[in-house]
Amino acid sequence: MKHGKKYEAALKLVDKTKTYTIEEACELIKKTVTTKFDSTIGISMRLNINTKKADQQIRGTVILPAGTGKNVRVVAITNKVEEATKAGADYAGGKELLEKIVGEKWFDFDVICATPDMMGEIGKNGRVLGPKGLMPNPKTGTVGPDIAKMIKELKAGKVEYRADRDGNINVGVGKSSFEAEKLVENVKTLVNQILKVRPSTVKGNYVLSCHLSSTMGPSIKIGL
Repeated sequence: MKHGKKYEAALKLVDKTKTYTIEEACELIKKTVTTKFDSTIGISMRLNINTKKADQQIRGTVILPAGTGKNVRVVAITNKVEEATKAGADYAGGKELLEKIVGEKWFDFDVICATPDMMGEIGKNGRVLGPKGLMPNPKTGTVGPDIAKMIKELKAGKVEYRADRDGNINVGVGKSSFEAEKLVENVKTLVNQILKVRPSTVKGNYVLSCHLSSTMGPSIKIGL
C-alpha cells in the first residue's frame, strides 16, 4: 500500500525494532501526527483470551483522568428530567424523547443513558438502538438509578473497552493536541484497568501486543 509523504516522514521517526515505554510513546506520537485536524490518539491491545468462554469476555468502562478531548453528547431517557438536565445532559426526557429518536430516526448525539424504570420501553426498540451501539447497558455504566452520576461520568471522559472476537481492544485515549503528560495519564489508566480485569483462567502472556497510533499515522509499539 502506497502512503503519502507526510506518513512516510512520520514513519521514519518510529523505530520499528524498538519497544517504547508509555512515556516515550506518548512523546513520540505527537511528532508523528499527519493530519491538519486534531487527530484522535488510540491504543490497540491484542489479548491472549478466548472470547468464546464467558469468563474471558473482556468488557467494561473506565474514566480517563484527562478526558477524551471530545464533547460527548448525552441523551438521558428518564423521568428525572430536571435532575438529568442539571447534571449536564444535552437532551433529557421520557417516552416522548425515545419516540422522537426511533420515530424520526434522530441520532444527533453520542450515547444514551437511562434509569431502570425506562428500560422496558427502551428494550422494545432494541432493533433500532442495538445496531447503532446506542442500547443502554448496566455493564457500560449507562443504566442505573443515579442518572446525575452517569451523566457526569460520561461527560468527564468515561470510555467503554470491549474485546472483539479475536481478543483485540481499540480505545481512543485522547487527542493530538493533548500534552504528552495527559496522554500518559490516560494510557496508564486504561492499561491498568485492562490488566486488572485479567481472567484467572488465562495462562501465559495476557497482553500479546500493545500499540499507540494517531488517525492516519504510524503505530508505535509499547512494552508493558
